[in-house]
Amino acid sequence: MASSAPRSSQSKEFIFAWEGRDKGGKIVSGEMRAGGVAIATVTLRRQGILVSKIKKKNFRSGRKITDKDISLFTRQLATMMKAGVPLLQSFDIVGKGHANPSVSKLVLDLRADIETGTSLNQAFRKYPLYFDALFCDLVGAGEQAGILEDLLTRLAIYKEKTIAIKGKIKSALFYPMSILAVAFIVTAVIMIWVVPAFKEVFKSFGADLPTPTLIVMAISDFFVKYWYAIFGLIGGAIYFFFQAWRRSPQMQRVMDRTLLKAPIFGEVIRKATIARWTRTLSTMFAAGVPLVESLDSVGGAAGNAVYLDATRKIQNEVSSGTSLTVAMQNAGVFPNMVTQMVSIGEESGSLDAMLGKVADFYEEEVDDAVASLSSLMEPLIMAILGILIGGLVVAMYLPIFKLGAVV
Repeated sequence: MASSAPRSSQSKEFIFAWEGRDKGGKIVSGEMRAGGVAIATVTLRRQGILVSKIKKKNFRSGRKITDKDISLFTRQLATMMKAGVPLLQSFDIVGKGHANPSVSKLVLDLRADIETGTSLNQAFRKYPLYFDALFCDLVGAGEQAGILEDLLTRLAIYKEKTIAIKGKIKSALFYPMSILAVAFIVTAVIMIWVVPAFKEVFKSFGADLPTPTLIVMAISDFFVKYWYAIFGLIGGAIYFFFQAWRRSPQMQRVMDRTLLKAPIFGEVIRKATIARWTRTLSTMFAAGVPLVESLDSVGGAAGNAVYLDATRKIQNEVSSGTSLTVAMQNAGVFPNMVTQMVSIGEESGSLDAMLGKVADFYEEEVDDAVASLSSLMEPLIMAILGILIGGLVVAMYLPIFKLGAVV
């Protein structure tokens, strides 16, 4: 008795592009998933198609799939389903028309799963790197309630707003960090190449140099001698810092707590976190997901370990019968205005609408704060650069000024 081939080798499938003629002699073409050319040809023949050309489709490597790609995919899928386009055809249109080959492959893989009878929710859960628990829970709720198109639209709006607010925070932090990085590089160049040139000139003066000049020259000597160690140490420290931040929950808590208390950026980060928290809970609650289950996804979506811990505490209290308002007050991380709005929402039975209004308010607050930060940071950065670079220049020219005064 012949033994069957291992299941893993049989389950590997490819996408084939084919051309042929149907029973009426009309030229048709398309794509299908199969384990090989022979299987694809037999499957098409059973469908009454005489294959004239078939070729395995090779996906060129595309760029990394981003949150923006998933947001656009969600928006396109929701729009086509609202227009009455069948689900599988919607996936075909999105997959073949996307500019990023990686997204096209993902969408066509999802389509293949759905074609075999898998629910949309379960198909998404196979790719947790791109579709988080919140996304899958909302899709599942939409499938059960028969309002998938509305839920996909809500998801698209939610992801678009979340991406927008993350972008604003990143832009607010990126500008000063990039300027400081450039300032460090310019200072290093001056220390390694410019100051040694001045040092050679000063040797011929035959006079005592000013203290600031001596300090700068000593720092320059250190840079010249250990420049590789300085750059290596700084690069390694930054790399290991971010790796620890990503991988260590304790480190995340410390850094998130520190960021919330930062003098300039802390308030902006807090407002952005509250906006994401309330937006997520509003979206989940409006989809009909029970409050306790909704809080499972809300904490992680907030993007801050302090609010994740607070959400778990709120969830425990709500599950034991405490109202959401009281639980949020006990957490101690939400402003009074937020808890008052939640209280009104609970009393009036419009919690999702009130949470949405809170999210809108804090998103506008973040917009205003980022605009104010940009105008505030520019003179501050210019002052720092002026003191740093100007101080170096003055220190190196002091001996020349002193020599001129003597002459």
